[in-house]
Amino acid sequence: MEKIMRQYQVNQLSHFKKQAGATLLGMLFVGGAIVFVALIAMKLFPAYQEFFSVKTVIRTMNKESLSALTKKEIQDSFNKRADTGYITVIKGSDLTIDKNSAGETVVSAQYQVTTPLFGNISVLMDFDTASSK
Repeated sequence: MEKIMRQYQVNQLSHFKKQAGATLLGMLFVGGAIVFVALIAMKLFPAYQEFFSVKTVIRTMNKESLSALTKKEIQDSFNKRADTGYITVIKGSDLTIDKNSAGETVVSAQYQVTTPLFGNISVLMDFDTASSK
């Protein structure tokens, strides 16, 4: 019986030796990857946040009667809202103001944002939104 117990203990020890956990190198690699992704996300987030502000302003303007306003009044309305919404990437003069087939006024904005990541590497993001989307 004692021999069987010893064999069992030896088997258990060899089983524990085969188990492997996370190594320091593996943990550093995973940690570095998480930090890299977080840094890129922190650099890109402000551009997307500003895009959603532009989108909100244009959709809010669409709820008003845009057909009754002139292009200059629409641009001025956007500029006032952009000032309160901290929108700096686009101005009212950059908006495209047209009429659709139903005769409704459609306000749209297309613009690009270039964000430097590190060194000489940058990201170019294209944004496009319209009051009818």
